[in-house]
Amino acid sequence: MRFPKAGEINDRTILRTGIGGTVVAALCCFTPLLVILLGVTGLSAWLGWLDYVLLPAFAIFMAITVYALWRRSKRQNDECCETDNAQERRQER
Repeated sequence: MRFPKAGEINDRTILRTGIGGTVVAALCCFTPLLVILLGVTGLSAWLGWLDYVLLPAFAIFMAITVYALWRRSKRQNDECCETDNAQERRQER
């Protein structure tokens, strides 16, 4: 499996990663899903540390989602302005 370079990652991939991570972190933070899973597997001693991991993970994935949305809107605005500028240049000639 080849990992994409920084310039090869598109907005859709970043947005999917952000939303997916946010949903998973939210399910584990706000529902007893992770508590039940850890209890069943015998790892309930880790329950005290969940807040130290899940809340920052939730914040990080929310930030990734916001960044992806910002990047998408910036790209759309740039494309819109480029076509407007190109049309203005043609009219000036």
